[in-house]
Amino acid sequence: MKVWLDVLTPKQANFFSKFHERLIAKGCKTLVTTRKYREANELLELRGLKSIAVGSHGGGLLKSKLLESSKRVIALADLVDEYDPDIAISFSSPEAARVAFGLKIPHYCVSDSPHAEAVCRLSIPFSQKLFTPWVIPIYAWKRYGINARDIIKYHALDPMAWLYSHRKNPKVLDELGLDPSKPIVVLRTSEEFAAYLVDRSAAKLSTAIDIVGKIIDLNDTATQIVVLPRYIEQGDKFRKKFGNRIIVPEHIIDAVSLFQMASVFIGGGGTMSAEAAMLGVPVISYYPGEQTFVERSLMRYGLVERILDSGRIANRVVSISKSQEFREFYQTKSSKFVHNMEDPVKVILNRILK
Repeated sequence: MKVWLDVLTPKQANFFSKFHERLIAKGCKTLVTTRKYREANELLELRGLKSIAVGSHGGGLLKSKLLESSKRVIALADLVDEYDPDIAISFSSPEAARVAFGLKIPHYCVSDSPHAEAVCRLSIPFSQKLFTPWVIPIYAWKRYGINARDIIKYHALDPMAWLYSHRKNPKVLDELGLDPSKPIVVLRTSEEFAAYLVDRSAAKLSTAIDIVGKIIDLNDTATQIVVLPRYIEQGDKFRKKFGNRIIVPEHIIDAVSLFQMASVFIGGGGTMSAEAAMLGVPVISYYPGEQTFVERSLMRYGLVERILDSGRIANRVVSISKSQEFREFYQTKSSKFVHNMEDPVKVILNRILK
């Protein structure tokens, strides 16, 4: 069987690298496409997944998103038509869904983000099946025109696909110049260019900068702060503002290994917050949009705290980072949460191969 995978984000690079391994083991042939997008490209290289970059990320403006998506559809049409795959799989890629539909290739969608209305409306109606975590109710998807019988749930959150086989790499501390004897606080910036957040002022970088500034004011040099920006411009602004008082990696790092040694994680998005929580790291979410179903489930299990005030976040971070007992308590709760989860890659692959 010939399979086309369209990989657009860092999360998808992690997920589809594992999916690709299973496909090859089953004797399938693959075409892997992506777009010019720094984090996704670097992570694909880190995971050893060879891909073809087609088109570019559209940035923060709606018109540029539309134009780049249109260019990408045209370029993909030629490439995919020549490859002639049996099926296409993506995480709600509008371009993959549209090209697959136009070329009469069955498209299978994977998604945990019904809140991403634009990409859902442009991909789910063109999909044969939708694969999604069990915590997301059917009604959240039916509004996009898919029949309930075509929605397949797996008892896991998406990071389980790559966390179950991950091995901690302590070298990430040396790479970043971190001292394991001191608290490590990791902050992930929000996705300020996402279509579903583009009009929200809270998604702007100033919120994350304010949080870091207040933590520094409370801690002086006691806490090591690592900021993981999504875009080069975000990293540049943090370096200019805080200099050597924080650490801002210039390239993609093994974030999962870093989380395993962190005292607390501050998340402006969904995937890394879920990763950290499932690894037993105390997580504070300042995600600027409405609560997602995944975040609600993590909060329900006591693995994530949602705080939107930067001052309260800073105070909570200082309190948590000083307590080893608090971290051990989180690890116990996290272990119970993930204990019975299944491998989503296995669920999806078994269904598709049928």
